This record gives sequence, C-alpha cells and structure tokens, in this order.
Amino acid sequence: MTDWTDQTAPSLDDFARLAREAFDALPEPFRSLAGDVLIRVDDFADEETLAMMEMEDPFELTGLYHGVDIGLRDGMGPAPEASRIFLYRRPILDEWCERGDVGLSEIIAHVLIHEIGHHFGLDDDQIHHIEDGAD
Repeated sequence: MTDWTDQTAPSLDDFARLAREAFDALPEPFRSLAGDVLIRVDDFADEETLAMMEMEDPFELTGLYHGVDIGLRDGMGPAPEASRIFLYRRPILDEWCERGDVGLSEIIAHVLIHEIGHHFGLDDDQIHHIEDGAD
C-alpha cells in the first residue's frame, strides 16, 4: 500500500518541466510554428486577468494565451511583445484530483495544446471541435 505521507504537490518547477516535455513532444510543424511562445506557470491567474475573463473563481481558469495569434501577425508586422501561455498550477491540480482518470502530465499537455491553438488563431469552439474529432 502506498504511504502518501511523504508525497508533496508538484511545484511550479515540476509543472514547467512537464509543460516543456509536452511542448517538446509536439510533432512538426506545430512545434516550429509555436516555437516563439513563452510558457509561464503560476499558481493562479491574477485578479486583473480574472476580471478581464469575467471570472470570479480562480479555479475556473487552467490556462491562458496572451498575445497576437500568428494569423494576424503578417498584416501587423512583428508582435509588440512575445506571445505567452500561462498555465495555472492550482486549477490544473484541482481538475486532476477531481477527474482521477487521467495523469497530471496529460492534463498539462491538454491545457498547453489548447492554448497553442489560440496562438494559431483558433477560438474555443474550433479547438473543442478538433478535440472532439480526436476522441
């Protein structure tokens, strides 16, 4: 029997490592197209982000893309700042615990790939349609 008394929750660094592994596992050409995106891991979205997303519960937001998607860049020239993907550790951990049927690495990869979809210019409905077709 596993003794859980010596276990700790994965840290921000653990999440960053898992996100990097998920990114590195992306097939070409997706990895190259997403290559300039910075990945950041925080415990939660800040208050300003939650207000912008019209969310009160910080556990509702597992990830966020911030930047100009690659489809809009050609007409606008270079992006004024690097595109960023935020992964939120505590909401992802909460989802992982609630689901109990999928590994943490898989959930982190799912959130990361979803946010990369926004980097490619896809909206949530388009991403969900692609995800539904992959099942």
